[in-house]
Amino acid sequence: MARVEVRDISVVYEGADRSVRALDSCALDVADGEPIAIIGPSGCGKSTLLLAAAGLVRPSAGEVLVGGRAVDAPRLKTALILQDFGLLPWKTVFHNAALGLEIRGVAGAERARLVAEALERLGLAEFASAYPAELSGGMRQRLALARALALDADTLLMDEPLSALDALTREDLQGLLLDIWRQRRHTAMLVTHSIEEAVFLGRRVVVLSPRPGRVAAVVDNPEMGAEGYRETSAFYERCAELRALLAAEGALHGAAAGGEA
Repeated sequence: MARVEVRDISVVYEGADRSVRALDSCALDVADGEPIAIIGPSGCGKSTLLLAAAGLVRPSAGEVLVGGRAVDAPRLKTALILQDFGLLPWKTVFHNAALGLEIRGVAGAERARLVAEALERLGLAEFASAYPAELSGGMRQRLALARALALDADTLLMDEPLSALDALTREDLQGLLLDIWRQRRHTAMLVTHSIEEAVFLGRRVVVLSPRPGRVAAVVDNPEMGAEGYRETSAFYERCAELRALLAAEGALHGAAAGGEA
């Protein structure tokens, strides 16, 4: 498992006629094996933060460390799940699940064993020869999870992985993500626009400010993972607290923008 340290990173995207500062002096420490959720207004840099942790975006200032080592390229023990699932339509379920292992050079027999175990765990074993177009949205998301499971990653980064699913399928896969974390105790960072999803899956919930993103608040959520937590008053109170924090951030940002004008 791996601790993730985000040390005052700033990320500036340079365009043809202007630059956009996505993150500014963003600092965050995620403990080894801790699941956190990241929420904030659209365009606040949530995805950029995740991509920096994955080694796919290099900070303009500051650094990200995973397991005590600076991240300057994608690391082998980090799995990233994107909103569009990242599946290759011309490859079967089996070969999509095996893609990360192939890239890492895992031998054929071991690769087949790991993929078979992951597909079985995610309920996809009977669809190993199918193609993504033949799967439902929920099954495609399970396939993306199977690819991450096959990698035996110590860090799981997820960017709005369930946003395109219907409500019941989304809740089912939220439960699956929780079960997987309980079994493996990997470090997890989940970006989501859903307050309820953040409270269900994050031991801490990180609130980012409007762009450029900074950590505006961190809400402890120690009941996360408790049986039946979604139906408790504590769950609803935590959701209400986060809604108030997001509303306050929006009001502060609006006031600042008005003052500058």
